[in-house]
Amino acid sequence: MNEFVVYDLEYTAWEGSRARQWSGPGEHREIVQIGAVRVSPNFYERAAFSVLVRPRLNPRLSDYFIALTGITQARLDHEGIDIAEALAALDRFAGPDAPLLSNGRDAEVIAENCHLAGLPVPFSGRTRDVHPELTAACGNPAAMSADLPALFGFAASGRGHDALADARNVAAALALVGKSY
Repeated sequence: MNEFVVYDLEYTAWEGSRARQWSGPGEHREIVQIGAVRVSPNFYERAAFSVLVRPRLNPRLSDYFIALTGITQARLDHEGIDIAEALAALDRFAGPDAPLLSNGRDAEVIAENCHLAGLPVPFSGRTRDVHPELTAACGNPAAMSADLPALFGFAASGRGHDALADARNVAAALALVGKSY
């Protein structure tokens, strides 16, 4: 069994955008942060990856997003890179064969971002949504990555809605579920 990558995304949001499913005027789920951990088959973290991404259509972060994630506009302006560069960096981090696991439909968000930017969708056939396994194990079908420490009873890896901390939380929850990937 080989290593695998657990990743998480933070993407633009506004008050009520989740409930509206990002259907409000000008609302797009543009990636702002990608966090990932490369994990051994026994769930030992081998490497970590985190990058900020500058949204193209909505370059100004909402106050709601800043409060949720702790990512400031100044930090994004200073550290953020373009989506094409960010996805290429994630691809290099993951390597050519590692499966990419997420707690939710993050692969759809990557595809949406690629469509918006006119980019090919990476990781074809290598992504997997582990949300069904995690929610079955914790009994909460609405569980987000930031909720997993409380639901599974382990210490959080950092602030919720930080993509790297949430990727680590997903990996820790998967270790408790004990499935092989």
